Amino acid sequence: MGQKKLHKGTDGAGNADSFMRQLAERMEACPDAESLNDNVLIPFAAALENVCGARGYVLNIYGETSNIIFSGDPDDAEALYRLVEDYLESRADSTS
Repeated sequence: MGQKKLHKGTDGAGNADSFMRQLAERMEACPDAESLNDNVLIPFAAALENVCGARGYVLNIYGETSNIIFSGDPDDAEALYRLVEDYLESRADSTS
């Protein structure tokens, strides 16, 4: 499934841009990675899981420097996590 941009709202402001700014503000307010995870990332992931799960989506959002993957299956989530961790570890090992 490809990326989809949100359309401009009736007030002319870009909904996607507004949401991104609000999300960035919340993220910047977090003093450390733990609070960022607890207060922003986990609630965002939970909302994504709820919506995607209810609609039966399998989703891979590919950004310029990131991926967000929703498979709907806890076993897949664990396997994908391990693949990513192994890949990142191998890159770290090759640069040191």
